Amino acid sequence: MMSIELSEQEQLRRQSLKNLRNMGIEPYPAALYPTDAFSTDIKAEFKDDEEPKRQVCIAGRIMSRRIMGKASFLELQDSKGRIQVYVTRDNINTEEQPEMYNTVFKKLTDIGDFIGIKGFVFRTKMGEISVHAQEFSILSKSLRPLPIVKYKDGVAYDSFEDPELRYRRRYVDLVVNEGIKDIFLKRTKIYDSMRSFFNSKGYIEVETPILQPIPGGAAARPFVTHHNALDIPLYLRIANELYLKRLIVGGFEGVYEFSKNFRNEGMDRTHNPEFTAMEIYVAYTDYNWMMEFTEQLVEKVCLDVNGTTEIKVGKNT
Repeated sequence: MMSIELSEQEQLRRQSLKNLRNMGIEPYPAALYPTDAFSTDIKAEFKDDEEPKRQVCIAGRIMSRRIMGKASFLELQDSKGRIQVYVTRDNINTEEQPEMYNTVFKKLTDIGDFIGIKGFVFRTKMGEISVHAQEFSILSKSLRPLPIVKYKDGVAYDSFEDPELRYRRRYVDLVVNEGIKDIFLKRTKIYDSMRSFFNSKGYIEVETPILQPIPGGAAARPFVTHHNALDIPLYLRIANELYLKRLIVGGFEGVYEFSKNFRNEGMDRTHNPEFTAMEIYVAYTDYNWMMEFTEQLVEKVCLDVNGTTEIKVGKNT
């Protein structure tokens, strides 16, 4: 039986997990935690003269913290950004958990843990918009330490930059490196923009077979599998072209598909065995029409995603 050697930090975090349970705190609660605000919205909507102070319920990861005496600060990262949280002993201790601050918060929580905070929004003496915690909850205990990336004046220090680790552990890349999540969000916006453009023209989105008896539509080596019930070989599609053309033959004027394709060939930085392709076919048109159509599509996507048709690639615009 293979044994896994844990680092010192991993051992300490597992001990903290055990201690939380001994205190009657479930480190992985299944109950609903109803958040009602995001970090970016809190900052954008903050008003210094607002009375009473805005009450919020937020959740996210602890990304840094400054432990002091009866009061501490932490940086919480949610799905939209980061915000500072002010935590005091007198506010988060309860009759049921009188050690919530000194033991749970100061000793048993770590960077990377998911927590829930209920409190009010205020501005600190240093001018930073923050949340004053009145309730503190453990939502998920992190058992592995995160890489610590520090930012000062917009410059990252001790960055998580190793390409091999970043691509193999994309979830860590998303957590610790700023701007990576924007790539995923822009990808979704590109899809939405393309769908909107195609649908406005009356074309329909379809799904064609991924498992095919004959791999066609491109010249590439397929992945091979076997269908046990039919006792026949099947292939992961290398392209969806032929099935889309059959739909045109069947009477549709325009069809398109965002398809997952698979090609059992070499791979490099710009070629992956599994990739997404979009193909569209429209009847009664020619290549001149398609060129103009593509220009309109690209223009719309650029405006929807970036708000401009000027894109900077490297040093070129």
